[in-house]
Amino acid sequence: MSTPFYVSPQQAMADRAEYARKGIARGRSLVVLQYADGIVFVGENPSRALHKFSEIYDRIGFAAAGKYNEYENLRIGGVRYADLRGYTYDRDDVTARGLANVYAQTLGTIFSSAAEKPYEVELVVAEVGETPEGDQIYRLPHDGSIVDEHGSVAVGGNAEQIGSFLDQRHRDGMSLAEALKLAVQALSRDTNGSEREIPAERLEVAVLDRTRPQKRKFKRIVGRQLSRLLEADGASTASEAEEEAESSEGAE
Repeated sequence: MSTPFYVSPQQAMADRAEYARKGIARGRSLVVLQYADGIVFVGENPSRALHKFSEIYDRIGFAAAGKYNEYENLRIGGVRYADLRGYTYDRDDVTARGLANVYAQTLGTIFSSAAEKPYEVELVVAEVGETPEGDQIYRLPHDGSIVDEHGSVAVGGNAEQIGSFLDQRHRDGMSLAEALKLAVQALSRDTNGSEREIPAERLEVAVLDRTRPQKRKFKRIVGRQLSRLLEADGASTASEAEEEAESSEGAE
């Protein structure tokens, strides 16, 4: 009788973590930054149908890197959780922290289960507050841990290098145009240190804008508004208010 092959629990968990990290690294990176009036999500995404960023609830946004079918299932589950909790209790009871806890339990259970492979995803859940001090950003790696982030965060393929670039240059009180330009500069940096150009057509951009009069603070930045922000001098964003009507796709 042959001896069964044995793998220690520590080695099994290390192998599963490495498998998930490699899958996430194959995807394009994305960044989430705080700016004066809210939180901006920026990523390279040539598709106009398969979104990396989505609205979860009134003041809560969702970003994900990795396998689309896996994080789309998580997004849908988050929307159902938020709708049910808001309907059963109160809209103010739906928070980014509560949603992050739900995602952490799901990812942690899948990661530790030997019956299925770990999810190859990394999530960001963000909530815009009444003031910049009230903003919340949570990063959730593949193993279900929760990391409370401040200022800026990068996930996906080249996240470590991009995150270091952002940490050195991001500052409080940036305008939307400044934050957007910084995000694009960070995403344009290759692993070898060189830079490439990312045209506006290949960018997916969304914001949680605390100044919007609507309850729903999420909106997408597309078309002429995105081009003008990228071309702005960084100090003036007065045209943003005029172009609010242009973003008819606004919140989803």
